[in-house]
Amino acid sequence: MKKVILDRKINKELEREQSFLNREDIIKFTSISNKHALLLHKAEKADLIVANLDSKGMNGETLCSIIRNDKELNKVSIIILCHNTKSHYQRCLKCQANTFIAHPVNNAVLLQEMYQLLNIAQRKSIRIPLKIIIEGTAKKKAYKAYSENISASGMQINTNLLLSEGDTILCNFNIPGLKNFSVNAEIVRVIEKKIDENFNSYGIKFIDMSIEDSKTIEKFLNNLKEINGRREGD
Repeated sequence: MKKVILDRKINKELEREQSFLNREDIIKFTSISNKHALLLHKAEKADLIVANLDSKGMNGETLCSIIRNDKELNKVSIIILCHNTKSHYQRCLKCQANTFIAHPVNNAVLLQEMYQLLNIAQRKSIRIPLKIIIEGTAKKKAYKAYSENISASGMQINTNLLLSEGDTILCNFNIPGLKNFSVNAEIVRVIEKKIDENFNSYGIKFIDMSIEDSKTIEKFLNNLKEINGRREGD
């Protein structure tokens, strides 16, 4: 189980997303201030805290300092949310947080940072060859891609777009007989390009796939695997 302490306002924003935070192995606590977040962490020993640089009663610098100087509390990742100003950036650099993100907060970016800091174990799932069209945005540009294979946690895609490991993309796709899916994903592998290929291939990992959608895809792939197995046995 992973424990996450979230500022109440940002939690309301993330509740609108179908993300990994809805997984059964994630426990969320909401705080009304940095002081409250510290009290929650002392009681629960969280794995990740998302807090504000400015908060009534305790600022982000003080929160980080108290946690990092306490042997019982310092084994936690911290994300600080701040304003997009030079003074706030300078203050954040003095904090001992893992990273900081400026307002207005991009939910996809925040979720990606949270996912990586929590180091959530990937669900073991089957991967099946499947050709589908993926459309979406990457680096603020529209793109189209084609899948080579898919699992409930990611897929391999081919596209003309030039991407790097760590890039985040929005994927919209339809699986025949199911529904339209819309999910953010991270480029986790850049596949070496063959001489005769005029496209780029990437391994992508879904960042904010809901539990329900993940189970839907997993069930579809299991059924497809079973059908293919029967055909091979004929």
